[in-house]
Amino acid sequence: MTNKSNDTLNTLKHDAQDTADEVKQRAAAAAEHVKRNVEGDSMPLGEKIASNVKEALHKTQADIDAAKRDVRHDSAAADDKV
Repeated sequence: MTNKSNDTLNTLKHDAQDTADEVKQRAAAAAEHVKRNVEGDSMPLGEKIASNVKEALHKTQADIDAAKRDVRHDSAAADDKV
């Protein structure tokens, strides 16, 4: 295989992994949100706060996974221009 095809294969592999990770993180964030909605006022304040923090962390991690893909594609596009 040529170097370019190896790079393309690695990009696809890493994109697939980052996409899977992003989906898992977004699903976990949604689950935290649903959990708070279902439990409503019966959920203690401390648990609500912890749930909000967990949701924010999951969303942040999902955004990081999406950003990794974006950076990978932006750098690949820049390499093509050189």
